[in-house]
Amino acid sequence: MPVAAFFIYLIEMSDNNISVLSTLDSPSQVRDLTPEQLEALASEVREMIIRVVSKNGGHLAPSLGVVDLTVALMKVFDFEHDQIVWDVGHQAYAYKILTGRRKMFHTLRKLEGISGFPKIDESPFDHFGVGHSSTSISAGLGMVVARDILKKNNKVLAVIGDGSMTAGLAYEGLNQSGDLDRDFIVILNDNEMSISRNVGALSSFLSRKLSSKWMVRFKKELESWMRHIPRIGDELLNYARKSEESLKGFFTPGILFEAFKFNYIGPVDGHNIKSMIQVFNQLKGLEGPVLVHVLTKKGKGYKPAEENPTYFHGVGCFEPETGLAKKVQGKCLPTYTDVFGKTLCSLAERDEKIVAITAAMPEGTGLSRFAEQFSDRFFDVGICEQHAVTFAAGMAVKGFKPVVAVYSTFLQRSYDQVIHDVCLQNLPVTLCLDRGGIVGEDGATHHGLFDFSFLRHIPNMICMAPKDEAELQSMLLTGINHPGPASIRYPRGVGVGSVLKDDVLPIAMGEGELVKDGDQGLIMAIGSRVYPALEAALELEKEKTLSLAVFNARFVKPVPGEMIRDLVKRFKRVLMVEENVLAGGFSSAVLEFLTDHDLVSGLIIKRMGIPDTFVEHGTQKELRQMLGMCKGGIKNTSIEFFRS
Repeated sequence: MPVAAFFIYLIEMSDNNISVLSTLDSPSQVRDLTPEQLEALASEVREMIIRVVSKNGGHLAPSLGVVDLTVALMKVFDFEHDQIVWDVGHQAYAYKILTGRRKMFHTLRKLEGISGFPKIDESPFDHFGVGHSSTSISAGLGMVVARDILKKNNKVLAVIGDGSMTAGLAYEGLNQSGDLDRDFIVILNDNEMSISRNVGALSSFLSRKLSSKWMVRFKKELESWMRHIPRIGDELLNYARKSEESLKGFFTPGILFEAFKFNYIGPVDGHNIKSMIQVFNQLKGLEGPVLVHVLTKKGKGYKPAEENPTYFHGVGCFEPETGLAKKVQGKCLPTYTDVFGKTLCSLAERDEKIVAITAAMPEGTGLSRFAEQFSDRFFDVGICEQHAVTFAAGMAVKGFKPVVAVYSTFLQRSYDQVIHDVCLQNLPVTLCLDRGGIVGEDGATHHGLFDFSFLRHIPNMICMAPKDEAELQSMLLTGINHPGPASIRYPRGVGVGSVLKDDVLPIAMGEGELVKDGDQGLIMAIGSRVYPALEAALELEKEKTLSLAVFNARFVKPVPGEMIRDLVKRFKRVLMVEENVLAGGFSSAVLEFLTDHDLVSGLIIKRMGIPDTFVEHGTQKELRQMLGMCKGGIKNTSIEFFRS
């Protein structure tokens, strides 16, 4: 349906006072709806998702793609009793709307509003908190085993996308699920596989027939009868099983899941609500692990998202009638991600040993340009961050200079590989950590607030954080030229407008810079907090309140020790600022240096950073103001600290 026609239809529906969604106060009411009402409900849910996401931003295409699936699931299952885990959670908007959060949905991803992901402390219908990929099967299986120990009889479902099925954790969960042979339903939401209509229809037919409730009962009775046939019973039974498996495996992609001892059903049309209801009603009576293969289309029902699902996967504000991004006033500055991608291409033109690796995020990490320009040196390994790091280590052993571009929060999944495969062998792998620090509306699962702490204590690892775009360019070359492991963390969003360099030069290892001098105290900052600290100090000096020096440390490891030694001889009050958890971060590294070199005597030190808590969702500006990590917060803290 064209976009304009879609909105005209919704207006007409509103004018006729035909609204199914507005009558639903509890998810149990969905089970009482007629097929026609379910179709109307799906349209209304889509309209609400488009309207809210166009204002708030969010994961539009994934959520639109599973609206029909969500409605069908809620028609068949009772989620006041049954439990569901949405893998990653990008696609859970319809579920949120239909589980009592319709009136709050306009607060999606806003400070103190509802989260963009399922959260167990937000709703009793969010049975497991998610945000990173491929956890649903393992979590769901844990809930299944707990259910059985407690002698409950509810159903447990895991909804996982085909992208998440590339990660090893998903297969670890499948493997144990098949081994335990418990009642467990896994729904594979497949919006990428290309399966022809004829094969898909035949496959769906065969799978439903071979897996229907009466057929399962018939198979058990037949197996029992065969076993009692003298001499040839077992042989005949094995032949019958092989015949069924070969028939299903020949016509369907289910042979892989059958190997994990799952009863495979599908593919099923994920936009045919009636068909899905029929399938889900059938599988409720099955025993053991079941996998339902559902085919969906990202962005379904909204043409711009259907035509460009990558852009609308995670999108900012846009005009719902056209799908075009809303114009933002102000200077058009490049993002740190853009600067990283362009600089890496420039460096790769001069060094054929540079290779780039991403875990299913070429656009998000800025590597799309590199992929086009150096296709033979670009590797997208799928949602496999652990594999990405060890794969990079393997290339480094053979003389290449791998650059792994990954969000800070996702590198957490590769912790052992960073230690064991990269740092232990002291290999020249450069980890480029986008979205370092406060990320914003995606919330606690996506903030990059721990990398200083979990990387700096690893032997051989170098940890850097640029104050601006130009410094990012230099640090990228520094990391690539370094003969061992190096990490660079930089924030989400646009830079400060620094002049970019055509001829990039490296930064000397462990060398900071004094960006402003003063005589009443020292602010020591790193990364994205250098400029707010500088602006705060300049305002205080202009107001003739305080004269403060500002030091850009640049390195968390090795800390710029000699420069710090000289500075603390001049200043006895030091304020340290970082956008990382205080536990084990930059300020901890400086305190360790001062203690180890007997430099703490007479010093008065205050630390600003992220307290020992998980930070909620909201805009970057709101969260930094709330945490005091903005210019105003640093200024107020400076007045209180240096004038006390």
